[in-house]
Amino acid sequence: MNHEDHPADISDPTAGEPIHRRGAWGALRTAMATAPAIIGLSIIGLFLVVSALSHYLKPYSTSVPSCAVFEPPSPQHWLGCDDGGIDMVSLVLQGGQISMFVGFTAAVIAITIGATVGVLSGYFGGWVDSILMRVTDYFMVIPQIVLMIVVAAVWGPKLSHVIVVIGFLMWTSTARVVRAQVKTLRERVYVQRAVSIGAGHPRIIAHHILPQLGPLLIANAVLAITLAIFNETALAFLGLSDPTAVTWGTIMEHAFVRGAISTGAWWAIVPPGLCVAILIMGCYLLGNSIEDTLNPRLRSSHLSRKSWTMRPLVGRGKDAL
Repeated sequence: MNHEDHPADISDPTAGEPIHRRGAWGALRTAMATAPAIIGLSIIGLFLVVSALSHYLKPYSTSVPSCAVFEPPSPQHWLGCDDGGIDMVSLVLQGGQISMFVGFTAAVIAITIGATVGVLSGYFGGWVDSILMRVTDYFMVIPQIVLMIVVAAVWGPKLSHVIVVIGFLMWTSTARVVRAQVKTLRERVYVQRAVSIGAGHPRIIAHHILPQLGPLLIANAVLAITLAIFNETALAFLGLSDPTAVTWGTIMEHAFVRGAISTGAWWAIVPPGLCVAILIMGCYLLGNSIEDTLNPRLRSSHLSRKSWTMRPLVGRGKDAL
């Protein structure tokens, strides 16, 4: 049969893509078109843009007082001021930039470690799998937030220490998910064919395993960002982050310690907390949408957000007898 009898559909963006790579990336494109994913991506994008431009968007300085202590919101200061007379809008903008940097950097560290452990464990199996999974199990049974508090307290309250602590303690779930996926991928026909023609392990992992893991890693990275931002905020609120760095967590910690609640100055603690909650919600919507699309079983499980619906009662009245 002549190749020209069935020309490639030029409207198909995956026409020139290997067949075994279309599934995962096609599912990712499908997930990104859903309403929750669009909302989540819009929230994350908005925070990224505002954080990147925070230096130009700040109406006042974050080091020089511009109003009275705990001044309430006004047309000049939309979110009021803190205990030092610093404009809250400026503090929230600058705090978002550092908090998002901590969250994204820690998530990258966690995903890198988790993906490496998961690929090696799932691909090679045997004693490699046993050793790596026992280490993973060891880290999984330790309460993360408690260990983070201990390590951060021992190392000292520095922003780099917080990033390293969060990143090195969040990789376990990613490792388990990647390991399970790699165990199925290594049994695929195209992988076995590559092995039969003498392809080495690095080439098989790089060309046949990792491309299929891309969407899964993206979903886990988005969910890891939410956990990293939450953990950074928790550590900062407990006074274990860099006290000189302006983050959403340190803003809330300073307001709490300096009597914002007792004086009724809600504007000194609520805005950064709302920013954390909204950003976490956006990351959850995006990551959960991708995860549901990649794993359709989640849609019918009791853990899926789609399963929390009220079902009408049937068979009532005489028909039920």
